[in-house]
Amino acid sequence: MVPDQQPLLNQLNMVVGDMETTVAFYRRLGLTVEVAPGGAHAAARMPNGLSLEFDTRDFVPQWDSGWNGGTGGSTVLGFGVASRESVDEIYADLTQAGCRAHQMPYDAFWGARYAIVDDPDGNGVGIMSPAEESRKFWPPGSPPAGC
Repeated sequence: MVPDQQPLLNQLNMVVGDMETTVAFYRRLGLTVEVAPGGAHAAARMPNGLSLEFDTRDFVPQWDSGWNGGTGGSTVLGFGVASRESVDEIYADLTQAGCRAHQMPYDAFWGARYAIVDDPDGNGVGIMSPAEESRKFWPPGSPPAGC
């Protein structure tokens, strides 16, 4: 891998059992948390560029078809990469090396190319290209985007 294309940890997704309680906790901690309409997704943008995101168990399948319903870890480490092609290349490299395929690369509703591979301990590792405004759409049957 080219050094200037090293993946950058820029997102941490947490699957939560009670969104209202989670949001209250992190707001009390001092974070600014924006909740999407419908309350299934929330996000706190950190000053260092990290996005701390929260999703309800019912919402996770909208972006993760490999979601196991909560029997394993409930955190996805999100790594940003330079391009849509990089998502496919990294996913192929990791799965060919024996890592568990969790979510095949696809064009996600928030406008990015996205995939998930499980690390050796079963933690989800998301690989995401920059989002493109022209590629955004909201999943059928879900509330409109608000964050």
